[in-house]
Amino acid sequence: MKQFTLWVVALLLALPTFAQSPTADQKKEAMQQVHDFLKRCGTYYLATVDGDSPRVRPFGTIHLYEGKLYIQTGRSKRVAKQLAKNPKAEICAFNGTQWIRVQTTLHEDTRKAAKASMLDAYPNLKSIYSVEDPNTLVLYLQESTATLSSFSGKEVTLRF
Repeated sequence: MKQFTLWVVALLLALPTFAQSPTADQKKEAMQQVHDFLKRCGTYYLATVDGDSPRVRPFGTIHLYEGKLYIQTGRSKRVAKQLAKNPKAEICAFNGTQWIRVQTTLHEDTRKAAKASMLDAYPNLKSIYSVEDPNTLVLYLQESTATLSSFSGKEVTLRF
């Protein structure tokens, strides 16, 4: 029995660290890494579900605000309607040598301050959207797992 107990303890100690809940600092660092990667890429692809079919489209907004990672779209777009039915999504981007996949759940932030922060970060959107416009939709990522991969390096998993 003692050998079995030691084996179980050794197995538990060998579990990957990503299986443990990340600390607040680890979440903050993970969000920053994801933000920086996506920002450098410029364009990333957001996948949603439409009934029983996948839908993918290019996006370009990624913004850190009050400890959360945000994207922006228009409420009248199909993507917004799809996310209202199923908020689970995946983001994918490639920078030429590495790629990232972010499995996430997107949540609406209705606060004017969150909208204003996004529009200040992307002033070119102000010709299409405004803080007062009910079509302006900002969403933050939550319950996210990001995987950074390349053909030559070790895969890195980030959780936030």
